[in-house]
Amino acid sequence: MTDFVGRRRELKELREDIARTGLDTLSGRKAKAPRARVLLVAGRPGSGRTALAEALVREVADQYPDGVLRTRLTSPGGQGVATERAVRGLLEGLGRTTPPGAGEDELSSALRDALHDRRMIILVDDAVDPHQVDALLPDTPECLVVVTAEGPLTGIPDVRPCTIGGLDTPSAVEMLVQRIGDIRVTTDPRAAEALAEECGGQPAALALIGGWLAAHPKASVVDVAKQLHDMPAVTGGPLARGFRLVYESLPQPAQRTLRLLPLAPAGFVDSHTASALAGCSVAAAQSTLDDFAGLGLLRHAHNGLFLLPGSLAPLLQALLETKERPAEVQLARARMLERTVRLLHSCRAMAEPEEDPRAGGPEKLDGLPRALRFPDRRAAATWLDTRLPALSAAASLAVADGELDTLARRLVSALVRALAEHRGTAEAAPELYGLHRLVLDVAERRELHREQAAALLNLADLDAETGRTHEALERYRAALVAGKAANDPYATGRAMESVGGAYQELADWHRASDWFGRALAQALARGERADEARLYGRLGNVHTYAGRYGDALRSWRAAAAGYRRLADVQGHAKALSEMARVQEYAGRPEESLHTCREAVELARRAGDQRLQAALQVRLADTLDRLGDPAAARLHRSAADRLLGDDPAACEIRSTSD
Repeated sequence: MTDFVGRRRELKELREDIARTGLDTLSGRKAKAPRARVLLVAGRPGSGRTALAEALVREVADQYPDGVLRTRLTSPGGQGVATERAVRGLLEGLGRTTPPGAGEDELSSALRDALHDRRMIILVDDAVDPHQVDALLPDTPECLVVVTAEGPLTGIPDVRPCTIGGLDTPSAVEMLVQRIGDIRVTTDPRAAEALAEECGGQPAALALIGGWLAAHPKASVVDVAKQLHDMPAVTGGPLARGFRLVYESLPQPAQRTLRLLPLAPAGFVDSHTASALAGCSVAAAQSTLDDFAGLGLLRHAHNGLFLLPGSLAPLLQALLETKERPAEVQLARARMLERTVRLLHSCRAMAEPEEDPRAGGPEKLDGLPRALRFPDRRAAATWLDTRLPALSAAASLAVADGELDTLARRLVSALVRALAEHRGTAEAAPELYGLHRLVLDVAERRELHREQAAALLNLADLDAETGRTHEALERYRAALVAGKAANDPYATGRAMESVGGAYQELADWHRASDWFGRALAQALARGERADEARLYGRLGNVHTYAGRYGDALRSWRAAAAGYRRLADVQGHAKALSEMARVQEYAGRPEESLHTCREAVELARRAGDQRLQAALQVRLADTLDRLGDPAAARLHRSAADRLLGDDPAACEIRSTSD
């Protein structure tokens, strides 16, 4: 159900514009590229431009069977939305995964590919920059793009804006009727028309006045119209006057809560946000927000979220700056961030399995008030999903603030852990990438070298996982510098090993072995036995790829000895398995046969059936080369029995091809 009224002429023009032959607005010639038709609804904030765009989408939706995608390029609080985030959101709406750290061009190309064979509508709300809109445009005339903006977007080909102002008087009166019923309007229709004119036919102003009248059933329409008429002229016109009437009718506590709402990240508000900002109970905050929604000061979003109308954001920001002391504003912001951190801890705790010794069991939530607890994991996951835009905005704003860096770091850390726990690192990687960059910003600003090294390592790992090896290499080197500055042996050792891994990925065996050797020297000096064994193995791999079989065998023997001292039976078996492979490459089949049999026994003790099967296949291959096909068949049969119905069996058997 919608309360949209009027605008029939504009809707007719927009529908006709869909079929119009395209022109390049810069050259005046027919547009060459078969791109999507772009319709622009232009109007000032509060003019109802989004409502008109949504009404158009509803009317033509049946012509676009693949559905509707929506994105906003300006948050309700007035901050611009990064193009990468907008494009990523559209791709996620299409069910497409996006690589973490991907740039605008890569994401735009992926979006155009995803829309190539679809017939869809893309609704782009609150556009400011034409280049941002251009990044979202499909290369297919089968799609329709509907854009709302305050003015014309010069530079986008084939866009003829539909500019709107106030509603006509009958439509404005109809909008009032929807909010207050028809009795007070039919009793004095002239007063209703006068009130509509005082509101300038502006939907946002009508929504406020209609909400106020609905909350005051004994107030007469004519009195409100006179009250607005007698108000002195103010910047912002009818909307500002209507807002002033509503604001001044609120109790003092509600006024203060309303003044603080511009601090809500991305314009999203819920009872916890309002409670923390105003310093009141969650129940009181919820009641106040419900009242605000009834008055038209907020809009209902979903799952307990409210949205601050963009048209009211400047008015509220002005009140915040003139009526609240800076120290009080900073304190309110700190309370809100602290509440968010605690909610994220609660959210993460609900995803941790009870048997996980790190989780600490139910007592992890003992210090939290009941209002901050989630009933179950699903509720926590839903909260995280629905609040993620606001949570990401909170993290960005906290980092940009510069005066709340400790809280900002705690918030980012809590959000990273909650995302990883609920979604898994792979699925959450695009969000994690942005969060690690925020940590890096704080660490660099405050010269926190240990945190800087950790953020660089995390970012580099995500770069490496998505094939950006050169970028990863640069970050691993920067992490090494930061780790040395922090005198952090873990960070420096991890960075050196990762630099070696990047060079290995680039097939630069000489540099890879050099960096693995540096990491190994540090591990030996510190007596870190598990790291020693692993690094000997990585050196063995690089020497094998480089064809240096003697060096490879020495490294794998050292790795096997290290795992034996650690009583790591599986690691020992894998090291011997690699030794057998190198011995085979080096033309020493008898030694390979002996080593392989020793590895089979260790794999059996470790209970690793797949490794046992792979070793049986290797034994069979070696026996074939030694001229004993009968024994080879026995080992292949043993491998088949071990694998059974394992879907990875073909991969293991293919090693003999």
